Amino acid sequence: MTLIEKELDIPTPDGAMNSFVVYPDGGKHPVVLFYMDAPGKREELHDMARRLAVAGYYVVLPNLYYRRTRDYWLRERTEAAMAVMFEHMRATTTALNVRDTGALLKFVDAQPEADASRIGAVGYCMSGPFVVAAAANFPDRFQAIASIHGAGMATDAPDSPHRLAAKLKCESYFACAEIDKWAPKKDIDALAAALEGSGAPYTIEWYPKAEHGFVFPQRKGVYHEPSAERHWERLLALFARNLR
Repeated sequence: MTLIEKELDIPTPDGAMNSFVVYPDGGKHPVVLFYMDAPGKREELHDMARRLAVAGYYVVLPNLYYRRTRDYWLRERTEAAMAVMFEHMRATTTALNVRDTGALLKFVDAQPEADASRIGAVGYCMSGPFVVAAAANFPDRFQAIASIHGAGMATDAPDSPHRLAAKLKCESYFACAEIDKWAPKKDIDALAAALEGSGAPYTIEWYPKAEHGFVFPQRKGVYHEPSAERHWERLLALFARNLR
């Protein structure tokens, strides 16, 4: 299969959001919006976007830090480097991401290769809340969402995922690492209770012995291939059921 790859600037109310776009050559394809994790838009995520594209999707991976920087990604896990990452992460709020999602939807609506009547989203780590907010704020646009070891799924914030979950209309999937200080079981239990109230189909799946970040091949000491491959099976099945 031949893939078309582009680095594009997507217009938003706050400026140009540089994004990686990849899709199969020929025809129109269902859309997957790929929301990055805290370490930033990087080649590791581009490879994951390509894997989705090979499965037949028009994939958009935006740099969610574009308001602060166009080219940041975490190159080493030192204390100083992690501090910079957390600054970017804290500045990237759910409210801003909802605004960005509106820009992404406007973008895919205008692309001849994108079938914007069928849209899914996947978010990793910090973006677990973002996909919930996207589907809650644009309930008629998303057919499926997935949060993979999402962080902060039940907080005191008014836009916490567990507070927005009742607004979901689409099918949702939540992959939860057993070892994850960013998503303790009590938070996931609160999320589950809220999802029950939505009436929409959902799955919460625990990944035994897996750690936060287990899907990323370059996360040394954390990547767990069997769990990562299971996440791919679940993700592709979710999108196949709802987008194909």
